[in-house]
Amino acid sequence: MSSNKPINPRDFADKANRARMLISCPDRAGIVSTVSQFLFDQGTNIVSSDQYTMDPEGGMFFMRVEFDLENLESRLASLQEDFTRVADRFDMRWSVYRASRRKRIAVFVSKEDHCLLELLWQWQSGDLDADITMVISNHEDSRAFVESIGLPFHYIPVTPDTKAEAERKQLELTEGKVDLIVLARYMQIVTPKFIERFPNRIINIHHSFLPAFVGAKPYNRAYDRGVKLIGATAHYVTEELDAGPIIEQDVQRVSHRDNVNELKRIGRHIERIVLARAVRWHVEDRLVVFRNKTVVFE
Repeated sequence: MSSNKPINPRDFADKANRARMLISCPDRAGIVSTVSQFLFDQGTNIVSSDQYTMDPEGGMFFMRVEFDLENLESRLASLQEDFTRVADRFDMRWSVYRASRRKRIAVFVSKEDHCLLELLWQWQSGDLDADITMVISNHEDSRAFVESIGLPFHYIPVTPDTKAEAERKQLELTEGKVDLIVLARYMQIVTPKFIERFPNRIINIHHSFLPAFVGAKPYNRAYDRGVKLIGATAHYVTEELDAGPIIEQDVQRVSHRDNVNELKRIGRHIERIVLARAVRWHVEDRLVVFRNKTVVFE
């Protein structure tokens, strides 16, 4: 299903010939000049370029380039084939994405809907350059609102006895049909089998009290300890629970004057902003994963 939000033809035209290249490789002299010369020889116009090195002496190098190329659709395959010679020379891992190809998102949610609502608002307002194609939940709470804006809502209950069947249904709905899965306060553990189908394409959000306050009622225990900072972490999902590459984090100071409900309200606000920011960076091809870290080209 495509976006219900009207598409501005001018916006599409601006992106029709734009592509983004992400590169990671061992650092050495000449990478930036070689890539730039290659793109110049191909007839592109570089509109932005950013790079980062972990260590100029033997570290890893990362680069993001946005460029315009006339008749991109018909010429991109040839450009990619020619670039393999450059990539082989520098031992690069690289990808090229068309800016006009909007990524398809499935949002998973349980009962709390604050992160879901933020994503839907940003999608409807045009701030999220992607298509939310479906919402999947193990509770019915969000159905009425989701369907009221014309999006499919899939209720898939999950119990210890039905988890395998629930996952089969989730994969049937998403595999090959979405580019990114967002766990917007989805309170179920995703299995290794599911993660394997979407490597570095599942984003989760959680409060910042981990690992200090694992389990139920973290805000109550944080209040009892008199915490002075609360926040949220968005990360890619890996088999190690809540330990995947971190994409974005934020915090806010609190005090003894804030009761548990106020802490929860502040926490919800931070979670929705942090998750939306992480999703936006992913769909705009601003993230490179290296080991258990991310390089973020903001």
